[in-house]
Amino acid sequence: MAFLIKKKDRSLKGRIQLPASKSESARLLIIDAILGAENLDIENLSESNDTKLLQDSLESLLRLKGTHISLNIDVQDSGTAMRFLTAFAAGINVKSYITGFERMKQRPLGILVDKLRELGTTITYVEKEGFAPILVEGKRLKGGEIEVDATVSSQFISALLLMAPKMTNGLRMKLIGEVSSEPYINMTIKIMQEFGIEIERNGNLIFIQKQRYINKNTFCIESDWSAASYWYQMAAFADEVDLILLGLKEVSTQGDSIIAKWATEFGVQTKFTEEGVHLSKTKAETKSLKMDFYANPDLAQTLIVTAAGLQISGKFTGLSNLRIKETDRINALVKELKALRADISTDNDNIKLVSAKLESKNKVQVYSDHRMAMSFAALSMLLGEIKIDSPSVVAKSYPKFWEDMKTVGFEIAEI
Repeated sequence: MAFLIKKKDRSLKGRIQLPASKSESARLLIIDAILGAENLDIENLSESNDTKLLQDSLESLLRLKGTHISLNIDVQDSGTAMRFLTAFAAGINVKSYITGFERMKQRPLGILVDKLRELGTTITYVEKEGFAPILVEGKRLKGGEIEVDATVSSQFISALLLMAPKMTNGLRMKLIGEVSSEPYINMTIKIMQEFGIEIERNGNLIFIQKQRYINKNTFCIESDWSAASYWYQMAAFADEVDLILLGLKEVSTQGDSIIAKWATEFGVQTKFTEEGVHLSKTKAETKSLKMDFYANPDLAQTLIVTAAGLQISGKFTGLSNLRIKETDRINALVKELKALRADISTDNDNIKLVSAKLESKNKVQVYSDHRMAMSFAALSMLLGEIKIDSPSVVAKSYPKFWEDMKTVGFEIAEI
């Protein structure tokens, strides 16, 4: 299946109820599972496939806690679920087999597994060393001192931090190398502190003593700034903008809230209100960009496609981690933009874009990647129409994306 997406004008007006933050939701579900029977009421939990997979798997693990029954868990394409569940399963008395789709079996897991083994659990690789599927024989983690390569995935670090208060000896962690996607680690620490966890951090050293999470009873999850980025992209392509995005906060735990600042390069202005943000448009003067996405990799596809659509040249760095996402996002992005006649090239893990007018040709292939689908969809506003292959992939993070586009005048038909 594919979608043909059209937009007859370049006006963007309306109100959009954004999905809840997938990242906040994952952390809250782990804390809720640790609290157990204390009944944390999570308001505005994400409806994404990733969140549902994590929630269902955690409930299954807790039901079997202390039994001799082995549990099979399939996280499908959810990297967050794979990393967070591996650490959670390692710390409770359950034997579990954790696997995923073929692409998930190619995404690195070894750094996390090595550290969990050091902390006292038994994990066995079932097929290939360093990758899922794995067999986890959970037990209370003893904790202690570890050093973690921080250049590959912040999710390894967040998964360990969330479990640290339950470890017998607490956790003293030293992060080695330039920290990848650090805003997500800061998010984890901030949310843990909301639940009473005392955390000492001095640069790349983090120390958490054994302690208890304190139930807040309710926690309301913010709307997703990564999802908001696609609306900022549409606003960049529009001539007239009067758009309200509901549920976003000016002071946010989400690093991708930086989109409000970065989008000014494209003439998109943000006004924070009690209900979220109000987007408007001024004339953009930017002709060339330099952007480093090392801290915010989920914004890379959106903003590089935006620059290409607006015929802005650019050099984009900090992209190395894109190669181990749902697809090799560097290759996928370059290939599909070239198919639209973009002058774009890659040098190792950097992307160079030269100003050129895009042309809508064949279907955009999304490589089972939700962010590929959403970041290319808005080009229909500039090109008149665009075809997106496998549009259902957006359910991973933003199930109502296509319906929301229709409410602001996009025409979407199945082809």
